[in-house]
Amino acid sequence: MSDALTTRDRVRIKQVEVLSDDWYVLRKTTFDYRRRDGTWQRQSRETYDRGNGATILLYNRARQTVILTRQFRFPVFVSGHDGMLIETCAGLLDRDDPLTCIRKETEEETGYRVAHVRKVFEAFMSPGSVTERLYFFVGEYFDKDRVGDGGGVESDGEEIEVLELPLDRALAMIESGDIADGKTIMLLQYAKLHGLVG
Repeated sequence: MSDALTTRDRVRIKQVEVLSDDWYVLRKTTFDYRRRDGTWQRQSRETYDRGNGATILLYNRARQTVILTRQFRFPVFVSGHDGMLIETCAGLLDRDDPLTCIRKETEEETGYRVAHVRKVFEAFMSPGSVTERLYFFVGEYFDKDRVGDGGGVESDGEEIEVLELPLDRALAMIESGDIADGKTIMLLQYAKLHGLVG
């Protein structure tokens, strides 16, 4: 097989079935994939399209603290967890760009309107089945940035507790299992590695 072939040259979609279109869209796609040896192999995969999202770690350098949230997550609950997950603030982009989305979500969930927000990276969080690309941000918060109580949007079913924790305690909570959310672990480790706090 030629090295000049792109991935698009190696995939021929044969059939797409919509399995569910309730909250988001679950599709089953049958396709032929050209292997390195040049042979074609028929495969099928299910993909869950929930749109892309953004997440942010709010940090305060002087106090050496971070802002996290705690809320009930049903998929986590049915996986054997108590369902109350500690996370960085996050939300789906819907029709917004990532920066607009994360500013809005930050104020809705945490009550902070942060002036300076910086994108640090983006990642696919569950690439085996979910199409979502997540945009990761950090932003320093100050007392003057608090414009509300946060807590989320009640009509959307949100009931969010806002937590302010020392970064070192939050990192220890990863090891203890009290923080088990992937995006949150990534941003907390980013903060430590890049000296955002301390």
